[in-house]
Amino acid sequence: MLRWTIIFIILAIIAGVFGFGGIAAGAASIAKILFFIFIVLFIISLITGRKRL
Repeated sequence: MLRWTIIFIILAIIAGVFGFGGIAAGAASIAKILFFIFIVLFIISLITGRKRL
């Protein structure tokens, strides 16, 4: 999932450089959503992993 976030943020940067504002904003918002989902899943996996020990 972190890979998809990186792909969308790179797409947003490239689209922003070439002047496609709408595409850049859309890709940046998708990257932001995926990043927060990744962080939440990472924290959940850390918490559940510690319970097993």
